[in-house]
Amino acid sequence: MKTKLNWLGLVAILFFTAACGSTEETTAEDTTATTEETMEEQGPETFGAAFEAADIVAYEELAGQMAESADSLAITVQGEVSAVCQKKGCWMNITQANGEEMMVRFKDYGFFMPLDIAGREVIMNGKAFYQTTTVDELRHYAEDAGKSQEEIDAITEPKRELAFLADGVILLEE
Repeated sequence: MKTKLNWLGLVAILFFTAACGSTEETTAEDTTATTEETMEEQGPETFGAAFEAADIVAYEELAGQMAESADSLAITVQGEVSAVCQKKGCWMNITQANGEEMMVRFKDYGFFMPLDIAGREVIMNGKAFYQTTTVDELRHYAEDAGKSQEEIDAITEPKRELAFLADGVILLEE
């Protein structure tokens, strides 16, 4: 029995020694520098399908472009994020200077955005279209955004709005 316990103790010591790896100390400054270097090398973050950011239209100009087209328009749009789903990043809102928002969802829920990107600029590739959002959906989105129950209860009418289905998003550097 003692031999079995000694053997298990030796295996445990070897396991923990191997798991810890190097005995070299790493300081917080080393970790920060490495992280910053990696981010500089990577550039902007990309989510979803890769795309070439060419022929970009500002969100403020999108409605005018939509007036000239049919129901939908395949386009690349740049705008500022005003809100992100706080449950898992499954949607975001882009806002114009006048406060008008556009809901952006992600194709086939194939990717999600970081929860802390409000105020950041993004470039999105996908399809812009008009839709009527039901009261239930509007309330669901308000709940996901962390709105108060009073704000959620105040939603009583469906809303016709410009929406976007993104197949790829580039999160620009701050």
